[in-house]
Amino acid sequence: MRTDILEIAYLEEGPAGGWPVVLSHGFPYDVHAYDDVVPKLTEAGARVIVPYLRGFGPTRFLSADRMRSGQQAALAADIIGLLDGLGLDRAILAGYDWGGLASCVASALWPERVTGLVSYAGYDVADVERQRHAYEPSLEQVVWYQHLFQRERGRECLANYRRELCRILWAQWSPGWQFDDATFDRTAASFDNPDFVDVVIHCYRFHLGTEAGERHLDPLEARLADKPKISVPCVTLDGTRDPLKPGGTASHAPMFSGRHEHRVVDCGHNLPWEAPEDFAAAVLTVRSWTS
Repeated sequence: MRTDILEIAYLEEGPAGGWPVVLSHGFPYDVHAYDDVVPKLTEAGARVIVPYLRGFGPTRFLSADRMRSGQQAALAADIIGLLDGLGLDRAILAGYDWGGLASCVASALWPERVTGLVSYAGYDVADVERQRHAYEPSLEQVVWYQHLFQRERGRECLANYRRELCRILWAQWSPGWQFDDATFDRTAASFDNPDFVDVVIHCYRFHLGTEAGERHLDPLEARLADKPKISVPCVTLDGTRDPLKPGGTASHAPMFSGRHEHRVVDCGHNLPWEAPEDFAAAVLTVRSWTS
């Protein structure tokens, strides 16, 4: 499906007339993160759309001259463009990592297009100004890859060793999750996208305040800098063993002005894969609130 910027590849399951839900994956994952979530939703009548994010899998930029932006406003606009292309006025959005960021931002900027939200890691909107400054060392060591990506050495590392680097992140972020070579390799094929390295590098440079974004997105980023509350019904999730979110995100509750429930799951960062029943249950809860 084409937007004005991308040709977006996506998986679709469930009845064409079902209630629509968009499941967005993160970095360094892809659509297979939802393999065990999708059947639970289609059984409940959902039309499930699972897109490959920009820079992943078969999704491609239409122009060679377009900036390979990974900033939050661009990721969110891709979701809205996908809804437009599919002829959907509204949908439930659900995601984690980059997909949670994109879903939260879309909900904050275009609430009229979002029926409800499931967000891993609470109010997952990047505070670029805050991220220009240090966190406690215990967290800084966990995000070593973000520091690496700030230099051209990091771009070279990701380009030359993308599978090795991403597999390390899988293991570090989900310490209790046992996955095999076939599981990783099926997703790692998505990292061969020709724009993968550029989009990933720009994402972490923009959100750490070291590289500019696309100028036409500046007004949207300015709105996000004001920390707009999310008004759509929302279930937020935390993984108790996620080293990226020590202590969880229950404190984000004031950022949700609509109906909101926070849940904690015994898993690591890759919640849809590690605990698909819990992720699907959160989507079905939002559906029950909004049907």
